[in-house]
Amino acid sequence: MKTNKLLIKTKKGLSKDIQNILPDYEPKLNKSRRFIPVCAPDIRGNELKYVKDCLSTNWISSAGSYVKRFENSFSHACQTKYGVSCSSGTAALHLALASLGIGPGDEVIVPTFTMIATANTVVYTGAKPVFVDADQNTWNIDSSLIEKSITKKTKAIIVVHTYGYPADMETVVALARKHCLFVIEDACEAHGATYKGKSVGSLADVACFSFYGNKILTTGEGGMLVTNKKNIADIARTLRDHGFSKRRHFWHEHVGFNYRMTNLQAAIGLAQTERINQLVRHRIENAKLYKKCLKGIKGIVFPPESSDRGNVFWLYTVLIEKSFKVSRNNLRCLLADEGIETRPVFIPVHLQPVYYQDCFSGHFPVAEDLCSRGLCLPSAGLLLKKHIELIAGLINKYSDQR
Repeated sequence: MKTNKLLIKTKKGLSKDIQNILPDYEPKLNKSRRFIPVCAPDIRGNELKYVKDCLSTNWISSAGSYVKRFENSFSHACQTKYGVSCSSGTAALHLALASLGIGPGDEVIVPTFTMIATANTVVYTGAKPVFVDADQNTWNIDSSLIEKSITKKTKAIIVVHTYGYPADMETVVALARKHCLFVIEDACEAHGATYKGKSVGSLADVACFSFYGNKILTTGEGGMLVTNKKNIADIARTLRDHGFSKRRHFWHEHVGFNYRMTNLQAAIGLAQTERINQLVRHRIENAKLYKKCLKGIKGIVFPPESSDRGNVFWLYTVLIEKSFKVSRNNLRCLLADEGIETRPVFIPVHLQPVYYQDCFSGHFPVAEDLCSRGLCLPSAGLLLKKHIELIAGLINKYSDQR
């Protein structure tokens, strides 16, 4: 893809339009009084016990029993038959695409408002990502815009459940069936979320989860592919392990990858899965408290919610409007000076230097607007009520500044 050289330069070298969209550089955190991280793992269950068991039995590689136990436990939590653990959420997405036969000459529809790994994994296969704008109400891919992006080369649609809020799966799956396309759920941010009573991860041909350290459920690093289709799971397991044949050792009928998860990671994952309902409930309770404490502050837009979709609020994300008095970027600086870590939302993939094309200009207004206003507040599993009340109190204080 053509690279826009302006995007590689410092911010002073960017065009005015892009300058207004991109977040500023990271503010310096003042930790002299306190430090509230944007995210941190909650590992207060059987994690240490199971890891010690791995060490005492000398099973620390991918051959240990915890790998299969974790796969079975997590896939069951997702209401799916099969789970294939791997080294990261990115690896899971790559495995999913490769297992579906996606390759050179193919196109895969992806939302532009997502973490860049969603698009990168398409490129890993040799296929081309085709970007679609976000829906202003859900922040997920705008399902009404997908069909016009489908061509004869389109083979799949990747749907991201952004920040833990399920996408419009019913419409997307219907479109996919109409055009004979695969659907992949990028559920890396949505452990425990539900859509019309069904678990996220069970709504498409295959789904992918991340267990990075900031996720609701973590193994430090790691990921998993879940599916109800045995053929997809079988291919994914083979590709995950260098394409080794089950019939003859050191015999390879596929070009595979080294995407295995270790027994140590799986031990942590199993302990986390045992507490998945508690971990999810804590995120939802935090979201309710944030909304209660921030209610009435002019210029704050809350994350999407609806009766038929269970948002798990992976990161509690708000939009900062002009009426707030302080810009999103300045608010981040003010909070950082109080030792409170925040994040901007995702920079749309079409604006990334490695994907930018001049023809993208003006085609993704919702994603660009979200990027310019979005703010992720601390959402750690160990976050306390007093932390949320402090953060909300400071935001209320800053809303009066001019």
